[in-house]
Amino acid sequence: MTGVSRPALGCVGMPRLLAGLDAAPRLDLAGHLTVHGTLPRYPVEELVRLAEDVDLKGRGGAGFPFARKLRAVTRSARARDGRTAVVVNGSEGEPSCLKDTALLLHVPHLVLDGALLAADALGAEDVVIGVTRDDVEGSLRAAVAERAAADRRVRVARLPERFVTGEGTALINGIEGGPALPSGQKVRTSERGLGGLPTLLSNTETYAQLAVAARLGAAEYRMAGLDDEPGTVLLTVGGATVVEVPTGTSLAYVLDLCGSEPGQGVLVGGYHGRWLAPPAARSAALSRNSLASYDAVLGAGAVLPLPHDTCPAGEVARVTRWMADESAGQCGPCARGLPSLADAVDALVGGGGRPALEAVQARMRSVLGRGACSHPDGTSAFVASALAVFPDEFRDHALGSGCGRRVLGALPLPADENPERLVVDWTLCKGHGLCVDLLPDIVRLDADGYPAQGVMPVPGRLRPKALRAVRRCPALALRIQE
Repeated sequence: MTGVSRPALGCVGMPRLLAGLDAAPRLDLAGHLTVHGTLPRYPVEELVRLAEDVDLKGRGGAGFPFARKLRAVTRSARARDGRTAVVVNGSEGEPSCLKDTALLLHVPHLVLDGALLAADALGAEDVVIGVTRDDVEGSLRAAVAERAAADRRVRVARLPERFVTGEGTALINGIEGGPALPSGQKVRTSERGLGGLPTLLSNTETYAQLAVAARLGAAEYRMAGLDDEPGTVLLTVGGATVVEVPTGTSLAYVLDLCGSEPGQGVLVGGYHGRWLAPPAARSAALSRNSLASYDAVLGAGAVLPLPHDTCPAGEVARVTRWMADESAGQCGPCARGLPSLADAVDALVGGGGRPALEAVQARMRSVLGRGACSHPDGTSAFVASALAVFPDEFRDHALGSGCGRRVLGALPLPADENPERLVVDWTLCKGHGLCVDLLPDIVRLDADGYPAQGVMPVPGRLRPKALRAVRRCPALALRIQE
């Protein structure tokens, strides 16, 4: 996926974040200032008040109030030496979401404006943007270079492209040169983040929204969207099209605008999100209150309609497996629980009967509330929501009849950049079982103690372990094949 997927752009009504892109594919600094004008400065208390007045909440998934983050960083800094840092999360490891990528590729200066506005208010001397894509890194470095004469606080950090990279502590760890993995510690970045300093951490769209609000002021900002949820929001529809819409816009209208429909159902919020059945998708509006009435959240803004000609159960199974492979592998719920959940979903889809249905439920319960980060809970919720919206599909698969449709890959996943396979030579294999000890994330044994599959995909991150298994196999029955 790195540097390859580039979104199409669209909007409903007058664009704000995407303003100016009808005349140019990317706004350099001169074009940015022509479209948006100069950026005003705000003392920290006025910036807090602005964020409260426009009800600015984080657009990266959790939806935490931005004003509370600002206050928390300010409070922590006052209790210490006053130093702070600002971090922009531009990692976007969610393969169904491209909105932050669109901002950083096409209007990077709007994001920089928001980050520097916050840094000026807080007195922060360090502003870091964490990214994972080649093209995004190039766009940002060009934008930073344009501002170098006026401001040298900003730097760009390149991080590995993984789902968990965007978790707060993982992002900070990666920026500081460590592994981009969650720390598992319940420490807020507002108290101790980059370099141990109180750190304002939010995602790309949040800072861009802040820059727009600072120029418009609260009253004008609130002229778009709902009274209780003003402004616009960026969506990624179908994993390919980024659309800016006023809050409260009909979900069905946005799908129609993008040449789509609810199909068999719509996944809202990405792979930690929730499924909406077609009737709900046709009546839901893109607002917190509307989606909450369907037990859904907008999350990172991903909207994924499932077409009629693909198998829902198979689509859910392949995403669940990918989510298990994307785990940090640092705690039991991730290292053991999510692969076991993926196995259970595979068994259900393969006709495992009612015991397979019960096993999926048990595996979901076993990871809830126990992870070092939200990944186990989010993955479990994704599966639970699918079971609730597609009950007949999963029951038919479990009982052996299935739906007769192929899995078309309608839910986007990144292409494997290293499509290697671990292959078993059955003429040599003696069933020693050492391979499963070395590669529990890849190898499963059948009832007789032999590998359950003869060909198994090897994610790039597990290649060193796969090579070790090949070298240590007593029967020399394993090999890696491209």
